Amino acid sequence: MINSLVDSQIDGSTLRLNDGPMPYMYVLTCADKTYYTGSTWDVLARLKQHRAGEGASYTKRRLPVQLVYYEEYERIVDAWGREQKVHGGTHGKKRMLVRDGPGVKVEDDSHLFE
Repeated sequence: MINSLVDSQIDGSTLRLNDGPMPYMYVLTCADKTYYTGSTWDVLARLKQHRAGEGASYTKRRLPVQLVYYEEYERIVDAWGREQKVHGGTHGKKRMLVRDGPGVKVEDDSHLFE
C-alpha cells in the first residue's frame, strides 16, 4: 500500500518521504502520449489518485498514466510556479525536460505500488 512506504527508490533517487512532506513538481505520461504536469506535497499519493481516476479531469480521461519525471522543492509555491512554467510549454519542450531536465527521470514507476 502506498501510504506504508517510508522511502521509495526511483531510478537511484529516493523520494524522501520519511523526512516529512516535500513539495514536488511532477510530469505524467498519459495513455494518449500527452503529458500532464502537476505539483503536490505527496507525489506518491497524488499518483495513486490519478491512477484511480480521482485526479485531474485531464488524466481521468487518459488512463493509464505513468510518472516519468519529478523535481523536489523547498516551498510548495516554488513547485507550483515550476508547474505553471512547464505546463505552458510545448509537447516537445516537455519531452526534452523529461529526457534532459535537472530533476529525476523515472523509467518505470510500477514498483511504487507493490
